[in-house]
Order: sequence, then structure tokens, then C-alpha cells
Amino acid sequence: MHQRCAGLDVHKDEVVACARVVSGRKVLRTSARFPTTTRGLSALSEWLRTQQCEMVALEATGVYWKPVWHILEAHFRLVLANPGHVRAIPGRKSDMNDAAWLADLVAHGLIRGSFVPPVAIQELRDLTRTRKQLVRQMAQHSLRLQKTLEDANLKIASFVSDLLGVSGRAILQGLIEEETNPERLLARTTGLLRADPEQLRAALEGRVRDHHRFLLRLHLTQIEAIEEGLRTVDARLDILLRPFTPVVDRLVTLPGVGTLVAQTVIAEIGADVHRFPTPGHLRSWVGLCPRLDESAGKRRSTRLRHGAPWLKTVLIQAAWAAVRRRDAYPHAQFQRLKAKRGPKKAIVAVAASLLTAVYFMLRDDVPYRDLGVHYFDRHDTTRAAARLTKRLEALGFKVVLSAA
Repeated sequence: MHQRCAGLDVHKDEVVACARVVSGRKVLRTSARFPTTTRGLSALSEWLRTQQCEMVALEATGVYWKPVWHILEAHFRLVLANPGHVRAIPGRKSDMNDAAWLADLVAHGLIRGSFVPPVAIQELRDLTRTRKQLVRQMAQHSLRLQKTLEDANLKIASFVSDLLGVSGRAILQGLIEEETNPERLLARTTGLLRADPEQLRAALEGRVRDHHRFLLRLHLTQIEAIEEGLRTVDARLDILLRPFTPVVDRLVTLPGVGTLVAQTVIAEIGADVHRFPTPGHLRSWVGLCPRLDESAGKRRSTRLRHGAPWLKTVLIQAAWAAVRRRDAYPHAQFQRLKAKRGPKKAIVAVAASLLTAVYFMLRDDVPYRDLGVHYFDRHDTTRAAARLTKRLEALGFKVVLSAA
């Protein structure tokens, strides 16, 4: 399919390139090594132009492929291969052989390219993923705060739902300032705590040492620094998402989808979904459909693939929020599947339905239209009537149905 192509075996410090050129009935292969510095990658680009390569294939190895991609994408047609899809024959493993194997595969059109979003979407990805990591770090410091309080025999976490709220921080700041009197610690709060005052006073009677104050001050300082970083990231996201404001406003009409979920969806798949031929392709890429693992006519496994973990986890969280709305279709779908398949598989199905709705909303530029909580009853009225009749008969009633 391609007369002149190349394969790149990308590493941290060097790139091994193999150019494959068809001349008559012969296949000529030329190999070279280049450092991964900017100068070295520029030399690689010049070498590929000298070989007159039209198509270049490389593996997605961590983050090492990204600088190679950025320098070569302006001059060549690039294909990013999933390493799990292009494994070489065992026993012949070397850098040169890996590059030659990639060149052979791309020459015959046997590599299915991975999705590489535009630069603007890549920047959004970096910010949303960094934001999620910062939130995880803040949650870890919050748990360490609770551990320190328990070590000092302070049972605040049992009566204060949000330790990092206004009242919780006021108590922590008082402990750091060597205040140990429960009455004066409670006087620092907003007075809106729901717990009984006597229980709060008993929970604030502990044995706080200088060591505990040091740890409390350390973790609280780290949390404040992370919150400042989150504010900076959110401000940057607001700037980069201005061109996508109409898309975000449309996506937040989905049940369970808030601004943060909509931002994550745009950052992971972009606003253009035409690169995915069908909603099934998008669900498969995200990893919200059963894997195909069959041998001898038996299904060995139907577990979900890893897919796009940054987007899949967010969609699962959005699905849990969506099923709590009792007036929307996701709630009906969850209740229907929960009785048959269990809550875990049911919530994955709801997340897949949300992603399908996102696909059509982005592809056709249309608003969300909810099917309604009674969709399944309207879809199959005979089945719904039989189910309700059976329940009434179980209660001791004799039911006779007639058409209205």
C-alpha cells in the first residue's frame, strides 16, 4: 500500500529509524539512530525527507513519542500505533528489528492508528488531568489530617462532615495555635454544626502534642497550596474553553453532567466526533463495552478494557449522579438493569448511554432530549401490563384487563 515508509522505535534518549523503500521487485531497508534532542529530531526529519518517506509509524511509548510527533507531523503522514497491537515475533527482539517490523506493518496497512487530538485539545487534556491529580493529592492530605487527629484522640471527623469547611478549618487553626479548650475551639466555628454541643465538646478533648501541631500545620499548608494551584488551573481552563462555551452549555443539560464533566469530555475527545464512525466506536475507545474474548465457541471474559481511564471514571461518576434523578431516563434504565445484572453492570450501561447521547449531541449539534422515566413502559406496554398484573395478583387481587 505504501512504497516508501518508515518505522520508528522511540526511546527516552534515542530513536531508531528504519526506512523501507520498494524499488522494482526489491525491498531496500536503511536504518539509522538519532538522539531525542531537538537537534537530533530535526536531523531525523531531514533523513526521512532524504529517503522520500511518505508514511511514518511509531509506537505510543509513555510521553517519549510526543516530541517526535510534534516535529514530524508538519512534514509526514504519521501513524501512532498501540504497542499491544504491533507486537513483534518473539525471539527476534532488538531496536532495529522493532523499527523494521513497524515499517513492514505500515507498508501493508496493518496498523490502526490511535486517536491523537489537535494541539488545543491536548492542552485541555493536560490541564484537566493535572486538576484531577491535584484533587487526589488534596484528598490524601485530608486523610492524613484525620489520621493525625485520631492519633491525638480528637474525634472531630465523627461530627464534622467537612473537615476542610469553614468550621473544620477554624478548629484546625485553633489547634495549631495551641488552643486546647473545647469551648474556645467551638467559639471559632460558624455555630451551624448539626452535632450536639455536648458531643462536640467531648470530641475536642484530646491529648495534642507539639508533634501533632507540626503535622496539622504541614498538611493544612499543603492543602492551601494545592487549592491555590486549582484556582490557577481553573482560570487557565476558562480561557482555553471559551471557543467551546456553546458545547459546554449544551452538554451540561445531560443528567448528572456538570461543568467539570463537560470540560473533561471536550478535553478527552474534542468537539469533533466525526473521527469515530459510530457511537459504538466511541464507546469501545473509552472502554465502556464488553471486550471480545472468545475461544472454542465460549466467551472467556466480558470484562471492560482499560480504554480511556481519565474519561471513563468521570462518566461513571456522572452516571451515579444521573440515576439519582427520579424523573429522567437514566434512573429507569438503572433500575431495569440492576435487577437483572447487578448495580455495577447497570451503572456502566448508564455511563455508555450518556456517552452515546454526547456523541449525537456533538455530531448533530442538537440539544439533549430525555426519553423520560416511563420510556420502557411506553416502549413495551404488554410487558409492563403483565408485570403490574402479576404484582396485583400476588397481593390477592383478581385482575381483568380491557383496552381503554
